[in-house]
Amino acid sequence: MVNLTLLGAFIPTFLFVSVTPGMCMTLAMTLGMSQGVRRTFWMMWGEMLGVGLVAMAAVLGVAALMLQFPTVFQWFKIVGACYLGYIGLQMWRAKGKLAVPELGASPQLMPRTTLFSQGFVTAVSNPKGWAFHMALLPPFIDSKLAFWPQLLVLVLIILLLEFLSMLLYASGGKALASLLRQQSKVQWLNRIAASLMFAVALWMLLG
Repeated sequence: MVNLTLLGAFIPTFLFVSVTPGMCMTLAMTLGMSQGVRRTFWMMWGEMLGVGLVAMAAVLGVAALMLQFPTVFQWFKIVGACYLGYIGLQMWRAKGKLAVPELGASPQLMPRTTLFSQGFVTAVSNPKGWAFHMALLPPFIDSKLAFWPQLLVLVLIILLLEFLSMLLYASGGKALASLLRQQSKVQWLNRIAASLMFAVALWMLLG
C-alpha cells in the first residue's frame, strides 16, 4: 500500500515541518495560555480538518492554480498576517478573549464553534502551508503503487504529527501561564504571546 523506504524519510521530514513554529502552533500556544489545553482541542480539530483539505488539494493541483495567480496568494498572506497582528495587539493591551487573566479572575471562554472555525481558517489561509504540501508531498508518493491509499496514509500521518505538535505547544503555553500567574507576571505572559503573534505575522509578510 505504501513504500516503506519513502515512509521512513517522510515521517521525520514532516515531523520537523509540523513542530516548527508557525501560525497554527503559535495559536495553539496562545489558546493553551488563555483557554486551557482541553478547550484548545476544539481549535486543533478545526486546524487538522483544514490541514487535511490543504494537503489533499495541494497534491491534486489546486495549489498550483493558486500560485498562477500571485495576487490572490499575496492577499492570503496579507489577510493571515493582519489577523495575527490584530490578535497580538489585543494581547499586548491585555484585552479581548485571548488575553490571559490575572490569578483568580475568570477567563473569558470562547465558544467551541469559534475555536473550531479559528483553527480551520488559520490552517486554510496559511499560504506557506499550501506551498509546503505542494512541494513536499508528491515526492513521497510512489508512482508504482495505488495513489489514493498512499495519499490517505500520508495525510493521516500528517494529521497525527500536527496534533502532537499542537498538543506540545498548548501544554507549554498552559505551563508558562501557570508559572507566570504564580509570580504575578501575567502582563509579561500576554506580551510574550503578543510578540510571538507579531513575529509570525512579519514572517508571513516577508516570506
